[in-house]
Amino acid sequence: MSLNIINTPHDLSYAMQLARKILSVQNTECETLGSLENMFRSDSFQIENINAQKDHVPASAKGYSAVVVLGGPMAVYDNLPYLQKEQDLIRDAIKNDIPVLGVCLGSQLIAQAAGGRVYKGKKKEIGWHTVYVTPASSNDIFRGVTDKTIKVFQWHGDTYDLPINAKILAYSDLYPQAFRIGSAVGIQFHLEVDKSLIERWIQEYSAEVSAEKIRPESIMPAAAAGDIEELSTRCRQVYRNFSKVLG
Repeated sequence: MSLNIINTPHDLSYAMQLARKILSVQNTECETLGSLENMFRSDSFQIENINAQKDHVPASAKGYSAVVVLGGPMAVYDNLPYLQKEQDLIRDAIKNDIPVLGVCLGSQLIAQAAGGRVYKGKKKEIGWHTVYVTPASSNDIFRGVTDKTIKVFQWHGDTYDLPINAKILAYSDLYPQAFRIGSAVGIQFHLEVDKSLIERWIQEYSAEVSAEKIRPESIMPAAAAGDIEELSTRCRQVYRNFSKVLG
């Protein structure tokens, strides 16, 4: 029987890289890590991607450097079994101080898992909107963002009341937009989208766009090229801040 013994700093570094794994939880096929995927991979993280509707959702976050829970058109309050499992996973990660990043639906799952309440908002936010970053965010996920407002891409109709231990990091005129609870950060908007993702969502969610009387060209990438470039910069800033605490 042979033993794999780590003897050199190079071997140790290699072993540590092998252990750097991100669990990416998708709730629908068209809402992916987007530009975050290349950022994680460029830092030598392995990505384990699961479709929560089809694949096993682990009950524990142990063994992962971080968990990223992505968006989807379903609602937390529908109490779907796989969404319940995601909340169990989130609670385990917070309990064990494992970083969690929740995007859109993912942020709503964090809010409810930590004791908040998710419900249908009075108005949907779809397309390009301005959000305000709070002073508390300057030493957190939005460190390095010097502007008081940022333009972001939104696609959600639900919102949340957060538990009292939540730290608000960003908000819009309508809703809280980003927060921290322990090791978990929830972001209601989409920093991860690129041109192809936006175009795909306009097609995938065309019925919703029509029902909300939104002109597709108002959110098309061609009409917002500068916004997409700025969004990419913001995404990289958030990624760098988030990745600093990863094992």
